[in-house]
Amino acid sequence: MGAPLVPIDVEPETGRWMTDSLPMLYVPVHFFVNNHLAIEKELGVERYAKLLYDAGYTSAWAWCEHEAEVHQLEGSAVFEHYMNRLSQRGWGRFEVLDMDLASATASVAVWHSVFHRPDASGVRTGDYMFTGWFAGAMDQILAKSGRDDRTRAEQVFHEGQTEAPYGLFRVHPI
Repeated sequence: MGAPLVPIDVEPETGRWMTDSLPMLYVPVHFFVNNHLAIEKELGVERYAKLLYDAGYTSAWAWCEHEAEVHQLEGSAVFEHYMNRLSQRGWGRFEVLDMDLASATASVAVWHSVFHRPDASGVRTGDYMFTGWFAGAMDQILAKSGRDDRTRAEQVFHEGQTEAPYGLFRVHPI
């Protein structure tokens, strides 16, 4: 991938990083992941996953709405752009395996997730953080096209689970 492919502007007065007029943070992975694990330990995986799902859903919706307008995108191009930007910003490598807006479904593969840090049993992953992102993106696209139906995203398996080379997520109608 090389150097960042996303445009990064720095406000001289504040030092704030911006991409497509949205404020961004640049933090070490260990800082972010250690915070993630500390909150997960305190709240428990189930509760934390629910909170992240809802927050991620809302954030993905807003991001897709903004980026669609900035880049004049619509439909599946918005979803593809989102997966590309997530990949470019270091969350992992995201690939849309299939997407059908008519049926409101999609499958997304994630390689090298920033959260893929297996524990001693080899099964620990925090990839569940991504699920709300996929549904929020899909639902923003559906709403923009005038549809009221909504979706849910679920992690089918994570990278390394049953020797899977990537994590798999599916989006489907509720």
